Amino acid sequence: MLEVKDLRKRFGNLEAVKGVSFEVAKGICYGLLGPNGAGKTTTISVIVGTLEPDGGTVTVLGKRVGLDQYDAKRHIGYVPQELAVYDELSAKDNLRFFASLYGLSGQAMTSAIDKALEVTSLTERAKEPVKRFSGGMKRRLNIGIALLHSPELLVLDEPTVGVDPQSRNAIFDTLRLLQDEGMTLLYTTHYMEEAEKMCQRVAVMDHGEIVAEDTIGGLQKLVPAKNCVRVELDSAPTAPISFPIEVKSHEVVDTTITIEIDDLTTDLAPVLETLRGQGLKIAAVESHETSLEEVFLHLTGKNLRD
Repeated sequence: MLEVKDLRKRFGNLEAVKGVSFEVAKGICYGLLGPNGAGKTTTISVIVGTLEPDGGTVTVLGKRVGLDQYDAKRHIGYVPQELAVYDELSAKDNLRFFASLYGLSGQAMTSAIDKALEVTSLTERAKEPVKRFSGGMKRRLNIGIALLHSPELLVLDEPTVGVDPQSRNAIFDTLRLLQDEGMTLLYTTHYMEEAEKMCQRVAVMDHGEIVAEDTIGGLQKLVPAKNCVRVELDSAPTAPISFPIEVKSHEVVDTTITIEIDDLTTDLAPVLETLRGQGLKIAAVESHETSLEEVFLHLTGKNLRD
């Protein structure tokens, strides 16, 4: 579906993108993660055809993307981080305006607008001025605009910034529906839990380069293995906890204790018995899987939002 090969872009003395290569298969959600300044925005700008690279190529369905390569760009829908809607117009009039820019008219325009409203669950609010919409509804309208010309690839740059949890879940539902229908998604986000929830493959960028690319499970294997368990107590401990020698490290946050041990099979039982012996009531115990945040920190030395 999408192939990025040896992509390079320089701004004066700054080499923003340094030979980036990756492929996105049809029908998957592919995450592009990186801290500020990693080169994500520049890479996205080249992919959607608004910025010309200094080297390398981007192809969509085998067609090369460029500033004047409209045959390739018509296969791409772009949802920018900054809202691109007109507050004084209704949702339907916003869609009508952008549909005209795509060259749609007549029944083709009407059908495209109706489908965009349906997919984004905005049909009942179609005639209201966008200025009355919540941030989440505006984000969904932004997605609807990008879908008007029925693209095969949808590029989303931070599509949930500044929205409440309910609106974020509504956006996820919309994107899953599109993916179920066969659409390919390229997704950038500052929220690791979103990438873990939405993406089948992830590329991590840092200093203009791809430093790792794999499935979530594959990336988790890059971090040195730890045997961690999370113990949830009925109430927060009121005194320091004395742990047995089986515990390599521990962290207590309110009612949650995260414990690292050598062997879950042999060491967990004495740890739990020690906690009970100190008068602590255990509500739940679960193993701790390496998070994507930990993978990112291991690869780049920083948190995603730094």
